[in-house]
Amino acid sequence: MIYTKLGMEYLEFLKGLFKKDITKVALIFIFIIVVLWLLRSIIDLMLLTFLFTYLIYSVQQFIYHKISKFIKIKQSFITIILYLFIFTTLFYFTYKYFSIIVSQSIVISNKLARNRIDRTIVRYLSPILGEREIKEHIMQNSTLILKFVADIGTWGFNAVIALLLSMFFIIERMNIKKFVSSFANSRVSGIYSYIYTFSRDFIDSFGKVVQVQVLIAFINTIISIIILNIMKFPALIALTFMIFIFSLVPVAGTILASIPLAIIAYTIGGTIKVIYVVIMIILLYTIETYILNPKFMSERTRLPVFFVFIIIIISEHFMGVSGMLIGVPLFIYLVHLVGVHI
Repeated sequence: MIYTKLGMEYLEFLKGLFKKDITKVALIFIFIIVVLWLLRSIIDLMLLTFLFTYLIYSVQQFIYHKISKFIKIKQSFITIILYLFIFTTLFYFTYKYFSIIVSQSIVISNKLARNRIDRTIVRYLSPILGEREIKEHIMQNSTLILKFVADIGTWGFNAVIALLLSMFFIIERMNIKKFVSSFANSRVSGIYSYIYTFSRDFIDSFGKVVQVQVLIAFINTIISIIILNIMKFPALIALTFMIFIFSLVPVAGTILASIPLAIIAYTIGGTIKVIYVVIMIILLYTIETYILNPKFMSERTRLPVFFVFIIIIISEHFMGVSGMLIGVPLFIYLVHLVGVHI
């Protein structure tokens, strides 16, 4: 009898626990985390799609509200024009630089693999690293360059797919909204309401993160173009677009941009200009990671800089580059979950 009574009390406790809103919200949150973990192989594509959608839709709305004051125009028309401009720019950059990047990557990689590197650079670095360590770094960099060339196709494919998905989403957003809203009166309406709340809070927080990253990308691009102009780089307009797009990816984008820039630098000025590009990238990486990102994120989310810094470090450790984008929104949602509003 005692065990039966205890069992009944335990069941009543569980029923009461699962009736609480905070328990339901926590379970939904765990469910979403599990789904994201299962989809981790395509999480970068999902975030890239979300990023493009948010940015291009914001630009589309800005242009629409400005033009609609004078002439009647459809939003879908503006969307198509924007995507035509983006794809044309991407095609121009690919046509202008792709063959150069691939061919020069192979040339540089072969030279590095054979240790045919500027002896002046070796003479300067030898007291710091030593001849053996320099050779090891050279071999590692030659492998990195070849890997970059091999991954260009994958990155390009993901970017194009993300752009296409974002285009279809923006054009059909009203139909998508109508379809999703139909779940509000379905058998899963309870789950829908919690997922809707989570999505709304997450999108609002993620939007702030995107705004911060756009501002950082803008600053990175200005600094980079000024330095590249001093170094007499060609086709600065195309490079401006490339650097800005790369800079939208936190920290890693700056590093990824360094490889094509280093290859172009090698073709126009040899090893010494590659060194200048590396110094520029280190400078930008330091400014973005330790100054701009925590500071701007703190101002937009109203979180202390210390907390933002810790969140970025932890989320990057567990989720990679994607974590640097979604770490802060997830933390803000967790804070709201326990009833703290910032």
